Amino acid sequence: MIGWDPAATALLELLPRTGRGPKRDGIFALWLTLRVARDARGGSPPMERAHRRRVAALEQRLSSLALPAPLRRALAAAVAELLAPDASAAARALSQLVAPARETAGADAADAVASAARAARQEARA
Repeated sequence: MIGWDPAATALLELLPRTGRGPKRDGIFALWLTLRVARDARGGSPPMERAHRRRVAALEQRLSSLALPAPLRRALAAAVAELLAPDASAAARALSQLVAPARETAGADAADAVASAARAARQEARA
C-alpha cells in the first residue's frame, strides 16, 4: 500500500494546477477512485460490507461530477470492478482507467493511475 501513496499525491498536486471544469472534475474522480481501490482487499464480512458502502458512496459522488464522456464510462466500469474487495479487482479497475485518463485529464494523471495499477498488480501477486 505504501507504493500507492505517490500516485494519490501526484493526482492531488495536479488539482490546483488545473482550471475548473470537466478536466479538474476528472482528476478529482480519479483520485476518489484510487482511494477506494487502494483500500480494496479481502477481509472478514464486516470489512466487505464497509467496502460495499464505500463503493456505493464513490458511485454516488461520481454521479455529481461533470466528467468527459470517455472517463465517465470508464469510471462506471471501474466501480463495477471494485465491488469485489480484492487487490486483483483493484488492479483491473485502475488499469482500465489509464487510457481514458490520458485522453481526458492528461499524461500526468494517466501516469499516476498507471503507477497505482502496477502497485495493485504487485500486491495481488503477493
